[in-house]
Amino acid sequence: MIQKDLDKINIITEFPQDYTVVDIETTGLSPSRDEIIEISALKIRSGKIYNEFSQLIKPKAKIGPFITHLTGITNEMVISAPKIEEVLPDFINFVSNDIILGHNVKFDLNFIRTNLENYGFNPLLNQSIDTMILGRKYCKLKSHSLKNLAIHYNVSIEGHHRALNDCLITHNIYQNIKKQSSSLNA
Repeated sequence: MIQKDLDKINIITEFPQDYTVVDIETTGLSPSRDEIIEISALKIRSGKIYNEFSQLIKPKAKIGPFITHLTGITNEMVISAPKIEEVLPDFINFVSNDIILGHNVKFDLNFIRTNLENYGFNPLLNQSIDTMILGRKYCKLKSHSLKNLAIHYNVSIEGHHRALNDCLITHNIYQNIKKQSSSLNA
């Protein structure tokens, strides 16, 4: 059943002014085995940051040293954090029906949708925009990672691999790609 919903990820290549940037940090790469440990979002209106949502999440299993090294998120930081099932209602309310912007957005949405299904919430079927896909279209780079696109567009990568910081980096990359697109189409 989850695969059917995951196939409904609707990636668009338009450049709207209003959207919500989403990013998560996880304990690994598998939505069925690993857990979300941080979830963040930036609500954008008319291209400007309007509101933000960010929450550390207490996983069932311990955070491993590799993930702590990568993200800076420690077991001590999440010891009193809420569980994912407690955070999802507020997150879904924050995102609402907005277009979701993310970098490799299918990764984030697969984790979020798996958790929504596991805890009995309705699926998230919002349209989405992927800066990795847009980067491939507009930038001739060997790798279209968030870090490489940020460097290409001279966007600060300070705090990379923390969800709210990655939302900001993604938003800034998107704004640069949007500007580049409009100059190419002028």
